[in-house]
Amino acid sequence: MNTPGAVLLAPSPAGTKYDSMYYLKGAAAGGICCSVTHGALTPVDVVKTRVQLDPVKYNSGLIGGFRQIIAEEGAMALTTGLGATAAGYFVQGWFKFGGVEYFKITAATSMGEEKAWENKTSIYLVAAACAEFIADLFLCPLEAVRIRSVSDPEFCDGLLDGFQKMAAAEGIGGFYAGLVPILAKQIPYTCAKFVVQGNAADSLYASMGKTPSEVSGSTAVGVSLLSGVIAGVASAIISHPADTLLSKVNKAGAGGDGPMMTRLANIAKEIGFVKLCTVGLVPRCVMIGTLTAGQFGIFDTVMGALGASKFHFHNPNAGK
Repeated sequence: MNTPGAVLLAPSPAGTKYDSMYYLKGAAAGGICCSVTHGALTPVDVVKTRVQLDPVKYNSGLIGGFRQIIAEEGAMALTTGLGATAAGYFVQGWFKFGGVEYFKITAATSMGEEKAWENKTSIYLVAAACAEFIADLFLCPLEAVRIRSVSDPEFCDGLLDGFQKMAAAEGIGGFYAGLVPILAKQIPYTCAKFVVQGNAADSLYASMGKTPSEVSGSTAVGVSLLSGVIAGVASAIISHPADTLLSKVNKAGAGGDGPMMTRLANIAKEIGFVKLCTVGLVPRCVMIGTLTAGQFGIFDTVMGALGASKFHFHNPNAGK
C-alpha cells in the first residue's frame, strides 16, 4: 500500500515534466510552506490584529504590544488562533501555490516560450488571482474563527470549539462574513507577491548571468529569500487596507447591522482612509516580509526534496 510520502516522492512518468504528479507536489509544498510560516508568525499576527481592532488600547507599537499582551494575559495569549492559522493556511497554500503552478504552466504552454516570456507579468496576475479566489473559499471559515478568537480570547477553547460556537450563533453565513474583504485583501496581495517575487528573482539571476538551473541549491534558496522579502513588503502595503477591514468586520457587532457592503462602508468611514492604510502597517510589513521570504524559500526547498524541478519562465533570446 502506498503511503502519502511515497506517492509524493514518486517520479513523474518518463518524458513528462509538468504532469499531475508535479502539481500534487507543488500543492503539498505550498501547503507546508504557508502552514509553517503563518503558524510561526502567529504571535506577530495576534499583536497586529489587536492593534487593528483596538488602536487606542494597543498604541505602543509592535514590541509594546507584545509586552502589553504578555503582562495582561500571559505568554500563551500570543498563540491564540494557532490551530486555525496552521490548518487554514495549509489548505490555502495547497490551492494557492498548486493553483499558481497549474495556471501559469498551462498558459505558458499554450502561448509558447517566447510569448509566455513577453507576457509573464500578465500570466502571473491571472494565475495568482484564479488560484487565490479558489483558495480563499476554503480559508475564509478558518480565518473567521481565528480572528474571532483573537479579538475575544474567551470565545472558544480551540478550532473545533470555535467552529461549533460560530455555526450555532451565526450559521454558515458567519463563516463567510469576511469573504468580500478577504478577497479584496488576498487577491491583490497574492498578485503582487507572485509578480514582484518572479520579476525580482529573474532580475537577480540576470545580474549573476545565470539561469536557475545553473546555480547551486543554496544560491537558489538565497534568491528565493531575498526576492520574497521584496515581494512581501510590496504586497503587504498594497493589501493592508483590506486586511484592516477584515480584522474589523469579524469582530462581533462591528459596522452595525445590515448587508455586508453597508457594514464595510460604516467601518471604513469610522476609521478614516489614512488610518485604514497605516494602522498596524509596520508590524504587518515585518510579518509579511518575513513570511513571504520563508514561503518561497521553503517552497523551493520542499519541491527540490520531492524531486520536482520548479517551472521558470525562460527568455528564448537570452545570450543571442
